[in-house]
Amino acid sequence: MALHLLKLCVGTDSIADLEAWIEQSLRHRGEQAHTTRMVPKREADLLPDGSLYWVIKGQIACRQRLMAVRPFTDGGGVRRCHLVLEPRVRPVVPRPCRPFQGWRYLEHATAPLDLEAAAAGEVAAMPDTMRRELAELGLL
Repeated sequence: MALHLLKLCVGTDSIADLEAWIEQSLRHRGEQAHTTRMVPKREADLLPDGSLYWVIKGQIACRQRLMAVRPFTDGGGVRRCHLVLEPRVRPVVPRPCRPFQGWRYLEHATAPLDLEAAAAGEVAAMPDTMRRELAELGLL
């Protein structure tokens, strides 16, 4: 079973904001990589089937498949890590999540399901903000 990472998506208000940021990153770098200060010690459990689940506005909202973990040392001599991600964003069934620093491991058994697989087409087609509000009201 795959292991996943959970991370706050700081500075975005919606999945659409994240997708716009990814598009810009792809134009500049040719790939999407998220830089972290820590290197996951359980890399072997993350690859090849793990994902990075994004928390947006207090809810686990979407995920991106993790393609590679690339440790490096920056210009100041600090070890860092690029999490290379598949550019496709997959919305998941929204779930509340409290803020935290850095990233957390997320076991496959407790990870939210992809919205496409879990919900009827109408729910998957809803705007991100509407899904979030319905989930907060306990209606999803």
